[in-house]
Amino acid sequence: MAFDLPHQFHAIFNTPSLPSLGPKKRAETLPLSKLKNNLESAVSQSDLKGNNANLMRSAALLWHDYLDESHIISQDINSSDGSFLHAIMHRREPDYPNAKYWFNRVGAHDAFLEIFNRVKNISTDTSCSQLVENDWDPFVMVDSVSQADSGSEEYKLLQQIQKIEFEVLLKRFCN
Repeated sequence: MAFDLPHQFHAIFNTPSLPSLGPKKRAETLPLSKLKNNLESAVSQSDLKGNNANLMRSAALLWHDYLDESHIISQDINSSDGSFLHAIMHRREPDYPNAKYWFNRVGAHDAFLEIFNRVKNISTDTSCSQLVENDWDPFVMVDSVSQADSGSEEYKLLQQIQKIEFEVLLKRFCN
């Protein structure tokens, strides 16, 4: 992660590989029971309360490829942050129209400017430069993910961009 996560969450989000853009599970994904135990321990040792604790739970489950479990939590968080995670989950399913529906519910999110600036740094003069032509546009990200070929350089760049989305959101949840 590009920022210092609270030490309780460091091991949960610092994985050897990045989540796929789709529903594929990685070999190093923690078993669900172990992830939940680690996550509950981290939440109880942190200052996170209420929605922020649930946002971290949903994000961790999504990061570790447990889309259904993340969905159960994110769909009950009635905020733009909850809708953002919900949209990413549907983008990964893939259910692109539903992802766009949830990004529409996100509205103009406070995280978009930081995502835009960070993505611009890594995507200028690449196949993903359309993502940062004006402002951060999550709908263009959904379209780009839907068209990316697994294993291509564009796919790998989109995984990096997805990581940026997570980093910016996690920073919000921890503050």
